[in-house]
Amino acid sequence: MHDQPWTAVPRLVAFDMEGTGGQDREREAVLEVAVVPLDGGCPALSDAYHSVVNPGRYIPPHRWISPGLTNDLLGLAPPLEHVQPELATRLDGAVVVGHNVRVDARLLELRCPGIHVARLIDTLKLARLVHPHNRRLGLTALLDHYELTEEVSELTGSVPHRALWDAVGAALLLGSLLRDIPGGADYTFAQLSAAAGLPDTAGAEESRSHEDGRSQLS
Repeated sequence: MHDQPWTAVPRLVAFDMEGTGGQDREREAVLEVAVVPLDGGCPALSDAYHSVVNPGRYIPPHRWISPGLTNDLLGLAPPLEHVQPELATRLDGAVVVGHNVRVDARLLELRCPGIHVARLIDTLKLARLVHPHNRRLGLTALLDHYELTEEVSELTGSVPHRALWDAVGAALLLGSLLRDIPGGADYTFAQLSAAAGLPDTAGAEESRSHEDGRSQLS
């Protein structure tokens, strides 16, 4: 697999998981998930999986809660134990792409410890390599920079900081960032891993607080 072009890697998926925020620490609940396969480096929306998740408790309305995830909507959603089998099918053993993906991996590990991904590819890490002097490396800012915001919104019918929007955004951003690296569009998976891979899913130090994440990392 390591010598394959990155676009040909099997089970390459973009992933986003929205939660109640890092201030909840071990009580953080999952509110929404999205998994989007990449086919030839492009998001395959027809095979995507997306679900709102019932956290099983009232969620106070804070500004870091993703837009539209009201208690009325969450109350009608399936609980995580009903969503987890689909996540396991799509994520277990997969190469997972996301923006600041260690944050999502930490919450996945906390709430779904039986799911083990093969590799994490972080578009934030890649963006720091491509744009070393740019401090605005949040997902929305980068998508604006690459003029992808409207495309993501049209493809998903959603808005920033919702799981499907962010997952598709990370998928499109990956290709754009690589095209800004000489020869990056033709990277092998090994080269992509060297540039954007994270060592593991454990010990994430980034906060899940959307108060910080929206301004800098999301």
